[in-house]
Amino acid sequence: MLIHPWDAPRDEAEWQQWLAAHDFGQLSVNGLPGEAPYVQPLHFAYDVERAEAVTHLARPNPLWPALEQNPVVLLSVVDDYTFVPGPWQAAPDGPSEHGTPTSFYAAVQLRCTAHVVDDPAEKAALLNRQLSHFQPAGGSARVAAGEAPFGRMLAGIRGIRLEVTDVRAKFKYAEKKPAEVQDRIAAGLAARAGPRDAGALAVQRRRRGL
Repeated sequence: MLIHPWDAPRDEAEWQQWLAAHDFGQLSVNGLPGEAPYVQPLHFAYDVERAEAVTHLARPNPLWPALEQNPVVLLSVVDDYTFVPGPWQAAPDGPSEHGTPTSFYAAVQLRCTAHVVDDPAEKAALLNRQLSHFQPAGGSARVAAGEAPFGRMLAGIRGIRLEVTDVRAKFKYAEKKPAEVQDRIAAGLAARAGPRDAGALAVQRRRRGL
């Protein structure tokens, strides 16, 4: 992922706070020889203090042999994206039809070493960590190995601890453009009010300190 200086996060806290609110991504695992990489959409819970993400997948998932052969994986998260029409990006002193269309998006890529979790008690603890993240208000029984209602279901899944070894983050929101152009884009997003425009506009405004 190409990251220009103006697209880089201000600091680690920026991408960490963004990631805390964006907990669905794609886990990319190198394929076995002669095969394409595996890309698995999934929910995950990221722990800043432990520098790891936790998740789980069904035991029949076909990616397990590839993951065990090469545990170096990439967890990719992209959101707050939208299309920006060319005229919105036109130079202040140029014709609108000369503006270049582009995409706005935020992206965080976590390079990780994957650790497969098969011990029933450890899987239960991993699932409870995910539940604490996704259901902080509770409402579901805790998972405990050998106990109802979920204990007998543990055999059907495998847990994954993703130990983060490197992070690449990008916030692509035309920050290299003149303020007049950025204002025009913001006005366009607000007026268009498309399905993903509000999220992109919120990040653009935050990055500009507005």
